[in-house]
Amino acid sequence: MKSSYTSVLLVEDDKNLGLVLKDFLELEGFEVKLVSDGLKAWSAFEEGVFDLCIVDVMMPFKDGFTLVQEIRKKDMLIPVIFLTARKMDEDRIRGFKVGGDDYVTKPFSTEELLLRIRAILKRTNHKMADAIDCTHQIGKYFFDFENQLLEHNENKEHITRREADVLLMLCIHKNKVIRREVLLKKIWGTDDYFAGRSLDVYITKLRKLLKEDKDLALTNIHGMGYKLEVKE
Repeated sequence: MKSSYTSVLLVEDDKNLGLVLKDFLELEGFEVKLVSDGLKAWSAFEEGVFDLCIVDVMMPFKDGFTLVQEIRKKDMLIPVIFLTARKMDEDRIRGFKVGGDDYVTKPFSTEELLLRIRAILKRTNHKMADAIDCTHQIGKYFFDFENQLLEHNENKEHITRREADVLLMLCIHKNKVIRREVLLKKIWGTDDYFAGRSLDVYITKLRKLLKEDKDLALTNIHGMGYKLEVKE
């Protein structure tokens, strides 16, 4: 079973192993960003949108444990698999303590890694779904994501699935800037020109839908993204 747009950050300083894993995972349908050290990995994580991190423990500049500690400060839900050539119990325990979800000891088969990835994604997808609040009070509006419903006073507006997807992401990041590329990759699976044009259309539609509450503003932050501002 192929993956349907699952983006992986692969951090491995062994060039040959990294390329083998990248090629294998891409053949299985994953989108893979391969980096070779902890500093590059942190930059990639801050700039990109990923569904899974696969992290080598022993790396130059910043080791895997330190990297994952930093990742966990920004994202508590993204699953992390550690890769290591060391079999020490202390390392395994430390890996779980800093926020790892699984620990794979080299050498390993690619099929084993794939099975572990699928098991973790299945498990964490349930956790992430439970963690997302699907109803939101946005100023004077009530938003029901699952039923694609936006209510204001006695008026009920049924919105499209894509409008609901965009509005949910804005609600989750309420009063914070959400980067344009994050919205595009999470919802459209790409940040190409055509997806960007579609996003612009949906932002315009949402502004019109939310215009009755003067304490709401859907702001375009130039060069960065959007902010759903709600006075509370």
